[in-house]
Amino acid sequence: MTKQAQAIRDVQDFGEEGGVVPVIDIASTSTFLDPLDMEKTFHGDLQGCYLYSRHSNPTVNAFGRKFAALENMEAALGVSSGMAAIASSIEQLVPHGGHIVSSRTVYGGTYAFFKNVLPKRGVRVTFVDTDDLRAVENAIEPNTKIIFTETLSNPLLRIAPLKELSDLKKKYGLQLVVDNTFTPLIISPADFGADVVIHSCTKYISGSSDMIAGVVTGSKDFIQSLIDVNSGVVMLTGPVMDAKIAHELYLRLDHLPIRMAAHSKSAAFLATRMEDLGIPVIYPGLKSHEHHTLMSSMMNEGYGHGGMIAIDCLTSTQAMNLASQLQKVRFGLYAVSLGFSRTLMSCPSVSTSSEIPADEQKEMHLSPGLLRLSVGYTGDDEVLWRRFKDCYQQLLK
Repeated sequence: MTKQAQAIRDVQDFGEEGGVVPVIDIASTSTFLDPLDMEKTFHGDLQGCYLYSRHSNPTVNAFGRKFAALENMEAALGVSSGMAAIASSIEQLVPHGGHIVSSRTVYGGTYAFFKNVLPKRGVRVTFVDTDDLRAVENAIEPNTKIIFTETLSNPLLRIAPLKELSDLKKKYGLQLVVDNTFTPLIISPADFGADVVIHSCTKYISGSSDMIAGVVTGSKDFIQSLIDVNSGVVMLTGPVMDAKIAHELYLRLDHLPIRMAAHSKSAAFLATRMEDLGIPVIYPGLKSHEHHTLMSSMMNEGYGHGGMIAIDCLTSTQAMNLASQLQKVRFGLYAVSLGFSRTLMSCPSVSTSSEIPADEQKEMHLSPGLLRLSVGYTGDDEVLWRRFKDCYQQLLK
């Protein structure tokens, strides 16, 4: 058992009557036996009391404890979505305006939030290639507060040099915020100096494409600041996690290590076969990937290189035609999102990265024909490979 899996296992909350799983506490508000304690809580003089579920909830807190152990961080807070995790973290860290240096290659929703929403709130964002550490350093300004990156970028599957970015944030007194949605368990950003690590729990943490949720991990002080009754962004804007969702995710964390290893196994199998056939495939588990050595040096043992693959079909029409045919032969499903037990396919240039203008897509080397595959783990790998190969050779070779 890996240390990450052991950390998940060692967090155990029992039900009120001794059940092996915690109960779902759905109360929206809690009783104070001493009215003065309520007053102290509102003034921030008393912590640890349950006040109102927008502030804190026992079931959400149990999920947070377990997730913090997973990411080797002090604390975690469940929120309503991955974008809520990003937005809340950024707004809490940059409350009075400022500047952010962000990786150029990020999820389209993140890009749109940074480009179109944050400037209205007095926050400017400079997008750079995080491979170019000199460019990152040159982009830092006197009022820069954050370096933001994805561990494994969406959708180009590039690895961020977290240790080097951490060195820069220490040098300039910044915060390193990392979106680790693509690589839970595989890479632990906190081990390389990340201050805040966020996830869209909608993806691998859920594993079933049946809920929307997010999580923020960081220091106890930072997580507490998010729910401060006077200045906490989560407390005051309300993107809280529902207790029933928190309970589901708490239980699913136990088998996340098994699922992540299975995703990686199937993805590595398919990517290797694709490369052998001469298909232009991007997968960090292949030695041909430019960041293969970097990722391998950062990975936790036992989980592989992840379940995400991308192939270049040159045009969006060809990518969508291939995906359509693959869906007909039951190789996978044409749908956004990722981390499902079955393979999900999408063409990012016209879907999850469509918020990024065409000239920016070109600058970040996003091909209009890139087909992103979130490889599932159900079914026989050999059978699924034959279905893929037959469709690919029929349509693109």
